[in-house]
Amino acid sequence: MRDSFNEINITPLTDIFLVLLIIMMVIAPMLDQQGLNLAVPEVVDKQEITKDPKIMNFNVTSDNRYIFDGTEIAAADLEKTVSEKSTSFPDGLLIQVDDNAEHGAVVKLMDCARNVGVTSISLSR
Repeated sequence: MRDSFNEINITPLTDIFLVLLIIMMVIAPMLDQQGLNLAVPEVVDKQEITKDPKIMNFNVTSDNRYIFDGTEIAAADLEKTVSEKSTSFPDGLLIQVDDNAEHGAVVKLMDCARNVGVTSISLSR
């Protein structure tokens, strides 16, 4: 007759856990933590708040038309217009998008702005 097991041998299980613990302790310092670079806002004087920002305001309508200062801009003339106006508006570009506008129309305006050197682009609904 066979002897029945009265106890479970946990020594191999403990060995495996210790090996895994040592591996994790060696690998953990090597993991490179990726994160976002965030700039903390600085305290601004009241005089700076009162100055008018020089931001270009473009609207992209639901039928994918581009409007700047109440004037419709043709898609072919978009880069030329952004290039001309970027000198008068050095603070960047604000794109106000209607809910039903196509993604491609917004990307086209963003690409035109980047091509002429506008570095600050914001989107609004």
